[in-house]
Amino acid sequence: MKFSVIVPVYNVADYLPVCVDSLLAQGRGDWELILVDDGSTDGKSPALCDSYGAAHPDLIRVIHQPNGGLGAARNTGIEAARGDYLLFVDSDDSLEPDSLKKLSDCVDRSGADMVIFHYCYVSEAGERPGEPRLSPVTGEPLTLQSAPELLLDSPSACFRLWKRELFLQSGLRFPGRVWYEDLCTTPKALLQAKRIVQLPDPLYRYLLRPGSIMRNDNLRRNLEILSALETVRLYYREENALEAYRPWLCFLAVDSVLAAARRVLLENPRAEYLPEFLNYVREHYPDYRSNPLLPRLGKKKRILLRLLEGKHYRIARTLFRLARLL
Repeated sequence: MKFSVIVPVYNVADYLPVCVDSLLAQGRGDWELILVDDGSTDGKSPALCDSYGAAHPDLIRVIHQPNGGLGAARNTGIEAARGDYLLFVDSDDSLEPDSLKKLSDCVDRSGADMVIFHYCYVSEAGERPGEPRLSPVTGEPLTLQSAPELLLDSPSACFRLWKRELFLQSGLRFPGRVWYEDLCTTPKALLQAKRIVQLPDPLYRYLLRPGSIMRNDNLRRNLEILSALETVRLYYREENALEAYRPWLCFLAVDSVLAAARRVLLENPRAEYLPEFLNYVREHYPDYRSNPLLPRLGKKKRILLRLLEGKHYRIARTLFRLARLL
Protein backbone atom coordinates (compact mmCIF):
# COMPACT_ATOMS: atom_id res chain seq x y z
CA MET A 1 0.00 0.00 0.00
CA LYS A 2 1.33 3.44 -0.90
CA PHE A 3 -0.30 5.90 1.54
CA SER A 4 -1.72 5.84 5.05
CA VAL A 5 -3.58 9.04 5.93
CA ILE A 6 -3.68 9.46 9.72
CA VAL A 7 -6.32 11.71 11.28
CA PRO A 8 -6.26 12.15 15.09
CA VAL A 9 -9.75 12.92 16.39
CA TYR A 10 -10.67 14.64 19.64
CA ASN A 11 -14.03 16.38 20.16
CA VAL A 12 -14.28 17.69 16.60
CA ALA A 13 -17.68 16.43 15.46
CA ASP A 14 -18.49 19.82 13.92
CA TYR A 15 -15.37 19.79 11.75
CA LEU A 16 -14.62 16.14 11.02
CA PRO A 17 -17.08 15.76 8.10
CA VAL A 18 -15.32 18.45 6.05
CA CYS A 19 -11.97 16.79 6.75
CA VAL A 20 -13.04 13.24 5.91
CA ASP A 21 -15.11 14.29 2.90
CA SER A 22 -12.07 16.05 1.44
CA LEU A 23 -10.17 12.79 1.80
CA LEU A 24 -12.92 10.66 0.30
CA ALA A 25 -13.01 13.08 -2.62
CA GLN A 26 -9.43 12.04 -3.45
CA GLY A 27 -10.95 8.93 -5.03
CA ARG A 28 -10.22 5.27 -4.57
CA GLY A 29 -6.66 4.17 -4.90
CA ASP A 30 -3.72 2.62 -3.13
CA TRP A 31 -4.31 4.29 0.21
CA GLU A 32 -6.09 3.96 3.54
CA LEU A 33 -7.56 6.36 6.08
CA ILE A 34 -6.92 5.76 9.78
CA LEU A 35 -9.15 7.69 12.19
CA VAL A 36 -7.65 7.65 15.69
CA ASP A 37 -10.27 8.66 18.24
CA ASP A 38 -8.13 9.95 21.09
CA GLY A 39 -10.62 9.49 23.93
CA SER A 40 -13.18 12.03 22.71
CA THR A 41 -15.67 13.13 25.37
CA ASP A 42 -18.19 15.06 23.27
CA GLY A 43 -20.48 12.07 22.80
CA LYS A 44 -20.40 12.56 19.02
CA SER A 45 -16.91 12.15 17.60
CA PRO A 46 -16.45 8.42 18.39
CA ALA A 47 -19.80 7.53 16.81
CA LEU A 48 -19.05 9.72 13.80
CA CYS A 49 -15.76 7.90 13.28
CA ASP A 50 -17.52 4.54 13.51
CA SER A 51 -20.14 5.62 11.00
CA TYR A 52 -17.44 6.53 8.49
CA GLY A 53 -15.71 3.22 9.12
CA ALA A 54 -18.95 1.28 8.61
CA ALA A 55 -19.76 3.16 5.40
CA HIS A 56 -16.26 2.63 3.92
CA PRO A 57 -14.87 -0.56 5.50
CA ASP A 58 -12.45 -1.16 2.63
CA LEU A 59 -10.89 2.27 3.03
CA ILE A 60 -11.31 3.50 6.59
CA ARG A 61 -10.06 1.98 9.82
CA VAL A 62 -11.10 3.39 13.19
CA ILE A 63 -9.01 3.09 16.34
CA HIS A 64 -10.34 4.16 19.75
CA GLN A 65 -7.85 4.83 22.55
CA PRO A 66 -7.69 6.63 25.91
CA ASN A 67 -6.76 10.27 25.57
CA GLY A 68 -3.02 10.71 25.08
CA GLY A 69 -2.81 13.93 23.10
CA LEU A 70 -2.19 14.70 19.44
CA GLY A 71 1.29 13.20 19.37
CA ALA A 72 0.15 9.93 20.95
CA ALA A 73 -2.70 9.62 18.44
CA ARG A 74 -0.29 10.12 15.56
CA ASN A 75 2.02 7.48 17.03
CA THR A 76 -0.86 5.01 17.17
CA GLY A 77 -1.47 5.69 13.50
CA ILE A 78 2.20 5.19 12.68
CA GLU A 79 2.19 1.76 14.34
CA ALA A 80 -1.06 0.70 12.67
CA ALA A 81 -0.25 2.04 9.20
CA ARG A 82 0.12 -0.29 6.23
CA GLY A 83 1.27 2.36 3.78
CA ASP A 84 4.82 3.07 2.69
CA TYR A 85 4.16 6.81 3.16
CA LEU A 86 2.31 8.66 5.92
CA LEU A 87 0.22 11.80 5.64
CA PHE A 88 -0.97 13.50 8.82
CA VAL A 89 -4.16 15.55 8.56
CA ASP A 90 -5.60 17.35 11.58
CA SER A 91 -9.28 16.65 12.02
CA ASP A 92 -10.37 20.28 11.52
CA ASP A 93 -8.32 20.72 8.35
CA SER A 94 -8.71 19.32 4.86
CA LEU A 95 -6.93 18.57 1.58
CA GLU A 96 -7.24 20.19 -1.80
CA PRO A 97 -8.62 18.01 -4.63
CA ASP A 98 -6.11 15.64 -6.29
CA SER A 99 -3.58 16.06 -3.47
CA LEU A 100 -2.95 12.33 -3.17
CA LYS A 101 -2.49 12.00 -6.92
CA LYS A 102 0.07 14.80 -6.95
CA LEU A 103 1.92 13.25 -4.04
CA SER A 104 1.79 9.83 -5.67
CA ASP A 105 3.25 11.18 -8.89
CA CYS A 106 5.96 12.95 -6.91
CA VAL A 107 7.15 9.88 -4.99
CA ASP A 108 7.01 7.76 -8.15
CA ARG A 109 9.38 10.22 -9.81
CA SER A 110 11.66 10.91 -6.88
CA GLY A 111 11.58 8.07 -4.37
CA ALA A 112 11.68 10.76 -1.69
CA ASP A 113 11.90 10.11 2.03
CA MET A 114 9.97 13.33 2.62
CA VAL A 115 7.87 15.56 0.37
CA ILE A 116 7.28 19.11 1.58
CA PHE A 117 4.30 20.97 0.15
CA HIS A 118 2.55 24.27 0.70
CA TYR A 119 -0.64 25.22 2.52
CA CYS A 120 -3.29 27.91 2.67
CA TYR A 121 -5.38 29.32 5.49
CA VAL A 122 -9.16 28.89 5.42
CA SER A 123 -11.67 30.61 7.71
CA GLU A 124 -14.72 28.87 9.14
CA ALA A 125 -16.76 30.76 6.57
CA GLY A 126 -14.70 29.17 3.81
CA GLU A 127 -12.79 32.35 3.00
CA ARG A 128 -9.07 32.33 2.32
CA PRO A 129 -7.36 35.27 4.03
CA GLY A 130 -4.15 35.98 2.18
CA GLU A 131 -2.21 33.98 -0.34
CA PRO A 132 -1.11 30.34 0.06
CA ARG A 133 1.92 29.95 2.30
CA LEU A 134 4.75 29.49 -0.16
CA SER A 135 8.52 29.24 0.09
CA PRO A 136 11.20 28.91 -2.58
CA VAL A 137 11.10 25.50 -4.26
CA THR A 138 13.84 23.69 -6.07
CA GLY A 139 13.12 20.79 -8.37
CA GLU A 140 16.18 18.85 -7.21
CA PRO A 141 16.12 16.32 -4.36
CA LEU A 142 17.66 17.80 -1.24
CA THR A 143 19.23 16.77 2.02
CA LEU A 144 19.55 18.89 5.13
CA GLN A 145 23.26 19.11 4.44
CA SER A 146 22.66 20.62 1.00
CA ALA A 147 19.76 22.83 2.14
CA PRO A 148 19.99 23.63 5.90
CA GLU A 149 17.40 26.37 5.37
CA LEU A 150 14.82 23.56 5.49
CA LEU A 151 15.11 23.89 9.27
CA LEU A 152 13.46 27.30 8.98
CA ASP A 153 10.31 26.10 7.19
CA SER A 154 7.16 25.48 9.20
CA PRO A 155 7.78 22.30 11.21
CA SER A 156 4.15 21.19 10.89
CA ALA A 157 3.87 17.45 10.34
CA CYS A 158 0.81 18.12 8.20
CA PHE A 159 2.67 20.05 5.51
CA ARG A 160 4.76 17.10 4.38
CA LEU A 161 4.53 13.47 3.30
CA TRP A 162 6.69 11.11 5.35
CA LYS A 163 8.19 7.79 4.35
CA ARG A 164 7.17 5.45 7.15
CA GLU A 165 10.69 4.04 7.30
CA LEU A 166 11.85 7.42 8.62
CA PHE A 167 10.00 6.62 11.84
CA LEU A 168 10.62 2.88 11.94
CA GLN A 169 14.38 2.98 11.37
CA SER A 170 15.13 6.00 13.55
CA GLY A 171 12.68 5.28 16.34
CA LEU A 172 11.36 8.84 16.10
CA ARG A 173 7.90 9.45 17.48
CA PHE A 174 5.82 12.47 18.43
CA PRO A 175 5.70 13.39 22.13
CA GLY A 176 2.28 13.13 23.73
CA ARG A 177 0.38 15.72 25.76
CA VAL A 178 2.59 18.64 24.80
CA TRP A 179 2.42 21.68 22.61
CA TYR A 180 4.95 22.06 19.81
CA GLU A 181 5.09 18.32 19.14
CA ASP A 182 5.96 19.09 15.51
CA LEU A 183 8.92 21.26 16.50
CA CYS A 184 10.12 18.38 18.67
CA THR A 185 10.02 15.93 15.78
CA THR A 186 10.38 17.46 12.31
CA PRO A 187 13.94 18.87 12.66
CA LYS A 188 15.09 15.42 13.79
CA ALA A 189 13.47 13.73 10.80
CA LEU A 190 15.05 16.27 8.46
CA LEU A 191 18.45 15.21 9.71
CA GLN A 192 17.65 11.56 8.98
CA ALA A 193 16.03 12.00 5.56
CA LYS A 194 18.29 11.12 2.65
CA ARG A 195 16.07 12.49 -0.09
CA ILE A 196 13.77 15.50 0.41
CA VAL A 197 11.60 16.92 -2.36
CA GLN A 198 9.55 20.11 -2.42
CA LEU A 199 6.28 20.60 -4.29
CA PRO A 200 5.07 24.08 -5.28
CA ASP A 201 1.40 23.16 -4.80
CA PRO A 202 -0.65 24.32 -1.77
CA LEU A 203 -2.22 20.93 -0.99
CA TYR A 204 -3.31 21.51 2.60
CA ARG A 205 -6.14 23.71 3.91
CA TYR A 206 -5.44 24.91 7.44
CA LEU A 207 -8.58 26.00 9.29
CA LEU A 208 -8.37 29.14 11.43
CA ARG A 209 -10.64 28.66 14.42
CA PRO A 210 -10.59 29.95 18.02
CA GLY A 211 -10.74 26.51 19.65
CA SER A 212 -7.69 24.98 18.02
CA ILE A 213 -4.76 23.97 20.22
CA MET A 214 -2.39 26.77 19.33
CA ARG A 215 -5.09 29.43 19.64
CA ASN A 216 -6.44 28.58 23.09
CA ASP A 217 -5.94 30.83 26.09
CA ASN A 218 -3.55 28.69 28.15
CA LEU A 219 -0.73 31.19 27.77
CA ARG A 220 1.80 29.59 30.07
CA ARG A 221 1.94 26.50 27.88
CA ASN A 222 3.83 28.58 25.34
CA LEU A 223 6.88 27.90 27.52
CA GLU A 224 6.78 24.35 26.20
CA ILE A 225 8.48 25.67 23.10
CA LEU A 226 11.67 25.79 25.17
CA SER A 227 11.48 22.07 25.92
CA ALA A 228 10.89 21.39 22.23
CA LEU A 229 13.91 23.43 21.21
CA GLU A 230 16.04 21.70 23.81
CA THR A 231 15.09 18.20 22.65
CA VAL A 232 16.16 19.21 19.14
CA ARG A 233 19.45 20.72 20.34
CA LEU A 234 20.29 17.61 22.35
CA TYR A 235 19.35 15.33 19.46
CA TYR A 236 21.70 17.16 17.10
CA ARG A 237 24.43 16.96 19.71
CA GLU A 238 23.91 13.20 20.08
CA GLU A 239 24.06 12.84 16.29
CA ASN A 240 27.32 14.86 16.20
CA ALA A 241 25.59 17.48 14.08
CA LEU A 242 25.20 20.36 16.53
CA GLU A 243 28.19 22.39 15.40
CA ALA A 244 27.52 21.84 11.70
CA TYR A 245 24.01 23.25 12.03
CA ARG A 246 24.55 25.60 14.96
CA PRO A 247 23.76 28.88 13.07
CA TRP A 248 20.52 27.38 11.75
CA LEU A 249 19.50 25.92 15.11
CA CYS A 250 20.30 29.25 16.75
CA PHE A 251 18.09 31.07 14.26
CA LEU A 252 15.35 28.48 14.76
CA ALA A 253 15.52 29.09 18.51
CA VAL A 254 15.36 32.88 18.18
CA ASP A 255 12.53 32.78 15.67
CA SER A 256 10.56 30.26 17.72
CA VAL A 257 10.84 32.07 21.04
CA LEU A 258 9.82 35.33 19.38
CA ALA A 259 6.65 33.68 18.07
CA ALA A 260 5.79 32.17 21.45
CA ALA A 261 6.63 35.34 23.39
CA ARG A 262 4.49 37.40 21.04
CA ARG A 263 1.47 35.20 21.79
CA VAL A 264 1.96 35.86 25.49
CA LEU A 265 2.68 39.57 25.09
CA LEU A 266 -0.51 40.26 23.17
CA GLU A 267 -2.57 38.91 26.06
CA ASN A 268 -0.53 39.50 29.19
CA PRO A 269 2.59 41.70 29.05
CA ARG A 270 2.89 41.32 32.84
CA ALA A 271 3.45 37.56 32.71
CA GLU A 272 6.29 36.88 35.14
CA TYR A 273 7.75 34.16 32.92
CA LEU A 274 8.28 36.34 29.83
CA PRO A 275 12.07 36.64 30.41
CA GLU A 276 12.41 32.85 30.19
CA PHE A 277 11.98 32.88 26.41
CA LEU A 278 15.05 34.96 25.71
CA ASN A 279 16.96 33.45 28.63
CA TYR A 280 16.90 30.13 26.81
CA VAL A 281 18.56 31.65 23.76
CA ARG A 282 21.15 33.46 25.86
CA GLU A 283 22.04 30.27 27.72
CA HIS A 284 22.46 27.95 24.75
CA TYR A 285 23.36 30.40 21.97
CA PRO A 286 25.13 33.25 23.80
CA ASP A 287 26.55 34.58 20.53
CA TYR A 288 23.13 34.78 18.85
CA ARG A 289 23.58 38.48 18.06
CA SER A 290 26.51 37.69 15.78
CA ASN A 291 24.63 34.99 13.86
CA PRO A 292 24.85 35.96 10.15
CA LEU A 293 21.35 34.54 9.63
CA LEU A 294 19.73 37.04 12.00
CA PRO A 295 18.72 39.53 9.24
CA ARG A 296 16.37 36.83 7.93
CA LEU A 297 14.07 37.66 10.84
CA GLY A 298 12.60 40.66 9.08
CA LYS A 299 12.01 44.13 10.48
CA LYS A 300 9.07 43.40 12.81
CA LYS A 301 10.75 40.44 14.47
CA ARG A 302 14.00 42.35 14.89
CA ILE A 303 12.06 45.12 16.63
CA LEU A 304 10.38 42.57 18.87
CA LEU A 305 13.76 41.04 19.73
CA ARG A 306 15.09 44.44 20.79
CA LEU A 307 12.04 45.04 22.94
CA LEU A 308 12.35 41.64 24.60
CA GLU A 309 16.04 42.24 25.26
CA GLY A 310 15.14 45.49 27.02
CA LYS A 311 12.10 43.93 28.74
CA HIS A 312 9.86 46.58 27.17
CA TYR A 313 6.87 44.26 27.20
CA ARG A 314 4.06 46.82 27.33
CA ILE A 315 5.54 48.77 24.46
CA ALA A 316 5.79 45.57 22.46
CA ARG A 317 2.13 44.75 23.06
CA THR A 318 1.04 48.25 22.11
CA LEU A 319 2.99 48.16 18.86
CA PHE A 320 1.75 44.74 17.82
CA ARG A 321 -1.86 45.49 18.72
CA LEU A 322 -1.62 48.65 16.68
CA ALA A 323 -0.21 46.64 13.79
CA ARG A 324 -3.20 44.30 14.06
CA LEU A 325 -5.61 47.23 13.79
CA LEU A 326 -3.80 48.68 10.81
